[in-house]
Amino acid sequence: MSRVVALLSLSVLVLVGAAAPARAQGRSETLIVVVESGPNSMDIHGVGANRPAYQASWNLYDRLMTYGAKTLGDGTRMYDYNVLKPELAESWAIAPDGMSVTFKLRRDARFHDGTPVTARDVKWSFDRAVTVGGFPTFQMKAGSLEKPEQFEVVDDFTFRAKFLRKDKMTMPDLAVVVPAVFNAELAKKHATANDPWAMEWLKSNDAGSGAFRLESWKPGQETIYTRFDEWKPGPLPKLKRVIVREVPSAGNRRALLERGDADISFDLPPKDFSEMAKTGKVAVVSHPVENAFAYVGMNVKYPPFSTLKVRQAVAYAVPYEGVFSTAVFGRGVLLAGNPIASLTAGHDLFPAPYKTDIAKAKALMAESGYPNGFETTLSFDQGFATINEPMAVLVQESLAHIGIKTTIEKIPGSNWRNMLLKKEMPLFLNAFGGWLNYPEYFFFWNFHSQNAVFNTSSYQNPEMDRLIEAARFETDPKKYRELVRAFAKIEIVDVPRVPVFQPLLDVAMQKNVKGYQYWFHRQLDYRQLSKE
Repeated sequence: MSRVVALLSLSVLVLVGAAAPARAQGRSETLIVVVESGPNSMDIHGVGANRPAYQASWNLYDRLMTYGAKTLGDGTRMYDYNVLKPELAESWAIAPDGMSVTFKLRRDARFHDGTPVTARDVKWSFDRAVTVGGFPTFQMKAGSLEKPEQFEVVDDFTFRAKFLRKDKMTMPDLAVVVPAVFNAELAKKHATANDPWAMEWLKSNDAGSGAFRLESWKPGQETIYTRFDEWKPGPLPKLKRVIVREVPSAGNRRALLERGDADISFDLPPKDFSEMAKTGKVAVVSHPVENAFAYVGMNVKYPPFSTLKVRQAVAYAVPYEGVFSTAVFGRGVLLAGNPIASLTAGHDLFPAPYKTDIAKAKALMAESGYPNGFETTLSFDQGFATINEPMAVLVQESLAHIGIKTTIEKIPGSNWRNMLLKKEMPLFLNAFGGWLNYPEYFFFWNFHSQNAVFNTSSYQNPEMDRLIEAARFETDPKKYRELVRAFAKIEIVDVPRVPVFQPLLDVAMQKNVKGYQYWFHRQLDYRQLSKE
């Protein structure tokens, strides 16, 4: 116990020490964020960039467009995926034939080194995104932005994107995190023959024009951002400094928040959020993560999970209610196998297709050719251990009842994405949320055979591919819904992943922190936050 107290005291001292210079310029202008796991890169295009890296990129870099905002019935705010608004672009126009869009750039936008943002920077950045491969290239492809020839510099402040096809996702896709605009000339200075896109340098350096610039980054410890006072695409943020401190212990993060030594945190255990919401010491804002689910994933490429009945047995053995009540504390939406979450079109097509049924799971194992079970590993991202660890223990215990003996493998958060990309883990826990709120977009990322990034189950099904692609361009509402229903049904039968619950994004903050808004990337936008 004394060791825990000592560690907590040390965390407070380090955190307060880090904030000391900020107090000199006004505590009301400094935000202190405590997180479980921080960014592993400053470059959204980097290989294996993790979810905290989205937050870094969102605040350091600008995009041509962003999303609007809306107020919900409970008074909370979220992004409006039906509204696009200017950021680096002051205006845009779709060509009469619908096959291109031309952007007029702001003439007063500057990168952090003071150089103007031009159409050449936009083209270099987009060329980079569609060329480097992996996640950024597939994200651009999700909006039919696939090759450098599509991007044209008309003049210094006019940029054109030509379309390969008419795609409802193209324009929304330009407002997500990936199409960030980099300072091309600065990046080129650090490029090499073996690294033409300056991937190594941009991993830990800032080449953006965003409302915040990178002051310092100590991986695994702390990231500090300072306001860029020359930022023009929107109202200048009220915060001058943001300190993001990595505090692995959930208990320490909660204590720092409740003592007033931290301002905001969003990755505490659900139980803590539930208790804090009741006590009222801090404000707690909650929002279901649309188009998302937490799941038990299986690698269908290799035995034993290449066997359909083994996967179905796992689906009947997963302790849905236990995970939802114990690991998530009831905060979210129980899916029990439904692959389409709430707040997404067609989410109620297959309510709870599975339930925990150990007898049925054992029968399926007997029919599968593995009547005595087998041994395997069960992996999860340690960077989000507050939910993953109790979930892993519950799944491990339940699978043991049907002869599947698992060894739990904790993967450090900084390496989790790289492990997913290797697609070597046989059984794993993960969560995925789709940035564009369409079911076919979600299925493209998770179940399309051509998706080399997040199809981490190595699932291959030509009929699934056909249905996803058809839904993407279907304009008739009835036919569209039939296509969605069809590909959802295939996933439920083939079950390469077992959807368990739709997560709830909880954020706890001091009551004087204002302006919080839920975003599709589930990270903080420092531009909107302020302290009274």
